[in-house]
Amino acid sequence: MVHALRGVNISINQGEFVAIMGASGSGKSTLMNILGCLDIPSNGTYLLDGVNVSSLSKDQLARLRNRKIGFVFQTFNLLARTSALENVELPLVYNSSIKAKQRKTLAEEALKKVGLADRMGHFPNQLSGGQQQRVAIARALINKPVIIFADEPTGNLDTRTSVEVMQIFQELNNAGNTIVMVTHEDDIAHYSKRNILLKDGKIIKDEQIQNRRIATREIAELFASTDENQS
Repeated sequence: MVHALRGVNISINQGEFVAIMGASGSGKSTLMNILGCLDIPSNGTYLLDGVNVSSLSKDQLARLRNRKIGFVFQTFNLLARTSALENVELPLVYNSSIKAKQRKTLAEEALKKVGLADRMGHFPNQLSGGQQQRVAIARALINKPVIIFADEPTGNLDTRTSVEVMQIFQELNNAGNTIVMVTHEDDIAHYSKRNILLKDGKIIKDEQIQNRRIATREIAELFASTDENQS
């Protein structure tokens, strides 16, 4: 048997923005899957918002994921024949306590929050990569989760679009959302507040970011340089 994680002991508090880093095979994907309640640990205990996840059944895990967790993936995972609004509504479809009208209102609010008020009726193939990722972020926000997990959220995006996506994450974090992001890019990790580095299934570094990158400032500088080049 291969132990993907060994003796990992971490605590993530409400309102943190944590980046999990490590080379391929370091255990970061396994850790993300456990934290996101996609897998359960073979040993040890995992508490999410006071709930002992380790003892839950598959159905209980599914309900916990749907109510308390938001996911953002590298490949966006949007339904191709479904509008941006309908994609965002999806996590609430299985919640019988929320009616269709309320579902639509919540989805509209989430899309406005990520700057896509004018793209709600568009299908994924009518959106840029950055816009598709914004839809995915809005979908992650729809059920007001206690934590958002982002797995390589800028992996398929160019540099400028990556900064714009990180700006959204920083704004959400400033508003109180807890975010855990897996990335192999050191520059992207510096938009978070805390970095956890894994190697061979063990945590070898866990530290606060000192010189944190601020996406809003960088985007303003990008616009300024663009204006100078055009003048």
